[in-house]
Amino acid sequence: MRKFAILADVTCDLGEELQKQYDIRVLPGHVVLPDKTEIPSQQKWELFTRDEFYAELKKKPNDFTTAPPNTQAFVNTMEELVEEGLDVLTMTISGGMSGTFSFATQAAKRVMEAHPDAKIRVVDTLRFGPGFGLMTIYAAKLRDEGKSFDEVAQYLEENKNRFHQAGWLDDLSFVAKKGRLTNAKAFFGTLAGIKPIGEFDYNGLTTVIGKAKGAKQAYAALLAYIEQTIERPEDQIIFIAQTNRLPQAETFKQMIEERFHPKQIHIKDVFPACGVNIGPGLMAAYYVGKPISKDLSEEKAIIEAALASK
Repeated sequence: MRKFAILADVTCDLGEELQKQYDIRVLPGHVVLPDKTEIPSQQKWELFTRDEFYAELKKKPNDFTTAPPNTQAFVNTMEELVEEGLDVLTMTISGGMSGTFSFATQAAKRVMEAHPDAKIRVVDTLRFGPGFGLMTIYAAKLRDEGKSFDEVAQYLEENKNRFHQAGWLDDLSFVAKKGRLTNAKAFFGTLAGIKPIGEFDYNGLTTVIGKAKGAKQAYAALLAYIEQTIERPEDQIIFIAQTNRLPQAETFKQMIEERFHPKQIHIKDVFPACGVNIGPGLMAAYYVGKPISKDLSEEKAIIEAALASK
């Protein structure tokens, strides 16, 4: 069976350690800073610390921009992998948010025309950030178990809507402005004392499915939500992502460990490529569970019941 590479665009938001551990190739994009300096959007802190980045982003939210890898960048990397004798399973951010899926698809066509024996497939993950990153980990694990190129690609297509988000975002203005939040006008801006609880919708955007009054109620509702949507937590890798909310993430990690006993749980930073569009204030868990309903009616009902309980 021919070996294959897993290639993901930068919005998978995997740090270098996880990239190496699971042998996932990540293609960087670019971040433009307020002073108009353009830097590669890699998953590491170089010019500034996490705290410095999010403090500056909060002060100048409109002065940071991002750009995905373009078609030629995908062509160059795909050709490099093909010339190493590898097929290429490419995973991208949701096509509804970015042109990255289109760029990768165009690149795959060009490379396969030049290399007729190459096998390249592009999967629109319908996810972004940590949810996308977790999906790449699961693809790599299946590859390590001996699953074929086609079997892994089929798993991704059939299970992308099983990758959940359960958490809050203190300030929704960033995701609303960047088109990553449904029904944005209803929740725009910062809501003092309120923790808007978000979940991926069927199309990969984030939708607010409930609003908790303070962190204590939010934690309790989120644990109840995870309990009713997760599958086989003891076998899972769970991410807890945070954008300058490390103490809250550590608290949530302990709660999840005590209640669900996952196989692995990682607290991870959100790096600038996604952080620019998410903003400060994210604290959320990402895991695999039951398929998300098309209208999120089931998920909203679970959260509403959890928030109503004392």
